[in-house]
This record gives sequence, structure tokens and C-alpha cells, in this order.
Amino acid sequence: MQTRNTRMGIILFAVYLVLYGGFVLINTFSPESMEATPIAGINVAILYGFGLIVAAFIMALLYGFLCDSDDGEASSTEDDQ
Repeated sequence: MQTRNTRMGIILFAVYLVLYGGFVLINTFSPESMEATPIAGINVAILYGFGLIVAAFIMALLYGFLCDSDDGEASSTEDDQ
């Protein structure tokens, strides 16, 4: 099960790395697009930054849920012995 949890963590890390890499690449090669204000006068850089924070929080919850769901079954069989 530790291998499964490790694999899940690496997958979620890779997803976040792609999201963050997109943020860095846009800032590097097209900074003027980050100055656009699509929603209520808030620029894309702020929206993307908050999106990264929310994505990290959701991924942490997802990782905790996916890794914890099997732990309960394993510990209940160990308690029976």
C-alpha cells in the first residue's frame, strides 16, 4: 500500500508541477497576458495564483482521502488478530 500512496503522491505532484510551470512560463514569455483583467478588475496573475493555492489544497484533500480510505481496512484487520 505504501507504493500505491507514493505513486499517488508523485502523480499529484506532477499535475501541480504542470500547473505551476504554466504559471511561470506565461509570466516569462507573455507577461502582458497576465495583466489582463477578465473578472471584476482582478488581473490574471492574481487569479492564477489563487487558483494554484486552491488546487494545492484540493490535491492535498484528495491525497488524504485516497490514501486514508485503504488504511481503515488494513487497520481493522490488524485489530482483529
